[in-house]
Amino acid sequence: MKIKHINISLLIIIFLIPALPLLAQPTPPQDAPIDGGLSLLIAGGVGYGVKKLREKRKKQEEELKSK
Repeated sequence: MKIKHINISLLIIIFLIPALPLLAQPTPPQDAPIDGGLSLLIAGGVGYGVKKLREKRKKQEEELKSK
């Protein structure tokens, strides 16, 4: 029984210890710029929303004129 525990302990040491550095997560970069792309996406979204509002109003005005 004691030999079985020793074998299991050795297997854990042989396989688990070398794998521990692989589980470490790299630290994210602290100075990553996120403003450049994000501001362009926001500006594009606002522009798209304005375009859709203008199209919707134009369509409503055309419907009112045709009645």
